[in-house]
Amino acid sequence: MRVLVTGGSGFVGQRLCPMLIAQGHEVQVVSRTPHKVRQRLPKECDIRDSAQAFIDTPPEALVNLAGESIAAKRWSDRQKDRLIRSRVEATEQLVSLCEQLHENGQPLPKVLVSGSAMGYYGDQGDRRVTEDTPPHDEFAHRLCAQWEAAAKPIEAMGVRLAILRIGLVLGPDGGTLQKMLPPFKLGLGGRFGDGKQFMPWIHRDDLVNAILFLLSDASLSGPFNGSAPHPVTNAEFTRTLARTLHRPAVLPVPACVLKAGLGDMSQLLLTGADMRPARLIDAGFTFTYPTLDKALQAILDD
Repeated sequence: MRVLVTGGSGFVGQRLCPMLIAQGHEVQVVSRTPHKVRQRLPKECDIRDSAQAFIDTPPEALVNLAGESIAAKRWSDRQKDRLIRSRVEATEQLVSLCEQLHENGQPLPKVLVSGSAMGYYGDQGDRRVTEDTPPHDEFAHRLCAQWEAAAKPIEAMGVRLAILRIGLVLGPDGGTLQKMLPPFKLGLGGRFGDGKQFMPWIHRDDLVNAILFLLSDASLSGPFNGSAPHPVTNAEFTRTLARTLHRPAVLPVPACVLKAGLGDMSQLLLTGADMRPARLIDAGFTFTYPTLDKALQAILDD
């Protein structure tokens, strides 16, 4: 089928698009700068500058991964607004495409798999978190709630909607590990604060397979936690990464230093949620990398 992907040139999208093509799908990619991303994606991808540009070749499925990096800049009020708008506007563009197709009497996509994040739940301490856990109201939750709400109108048009609340994505040459590896390789890594905060994580290949799983199973809709079944605390993550690299990890970063340097964005490093993929597991999804040591070993041996 024809699958339209927003965020196709990002860390997850660069893995997803080739997998879709390998399965025999046609891939359409939305990018504001098509000429800049062509070399990052398979030549078979049809890359255009907006979702509406595909009105002549309507997609049969949608995958929404677009959004400015949440950790790229300090969270000023202006940056918070940019983070929200980048996600909401990309999502609204897909809803608008479906509205145009409906008005034209053209077939609508069967499904939208739309990204969200673990931040939906906010700081949950050590409580075990499933898709039914009430969120803690803070900026990360409000961002994700608005992102998810922007996709909801698509359901009224008969399009199946699956929301994927994604944990920290691990893989080679990007994602969460990109900034962590240099100090850890030098033996300069350490936990953040007291290290008790949970870090829901997922190997990039498992995330891509979860997206493909949600695309293909017509019975699946609603929110799904996109994280491995064995989340770890920050202290456990630190120890496992250091052990895999055969390095010490004895230089913790005090919470006060992170708060002073990052402001509100320090919440990303000092709080978390013991997030479990209950609905994916109940639906029969199998993780290739269920444990952190297995995931890190595969990534660092790559």
